Amino acid sequence: MNSNYMPQPIDTSDVQLPEPLDALADQLSRNVHEVWAQMRLSQGWTYGPRRDDELRTHPCLVPYDELTDEEREYDYNTAIGTLKFIMKCGFTIAPLKQ
Repeated sequence: MNSNYMPQPIDTSDVQLPEPLDALADQLSRNVHEVWAQMRLSQGWTYGPRRDDELRTHPCLVPYDELTDEEREYDYNTAIGTLKFIMKCGFTIAPLKQ
């Protein structure tokens, strides 16, 4: 492990997400969990009451709505961070015209 590593994420604290993106952030946070869970399951992990790397069990291998508030908040913050990053990089996020 490199003890000199200093994470330097792009500062998105000045990015204000438009209100219509709230629903998108919720959908994205749910999908973040689904992608993570699918990857874990494909690697042979199963549900267990506590994380055990040797047995490959994890308590978060449940549907999103069954996660603790803390775990849902983690996924939501990941989604918000992703959306803010996209906007910070100069992109806009808008629904497709139908």
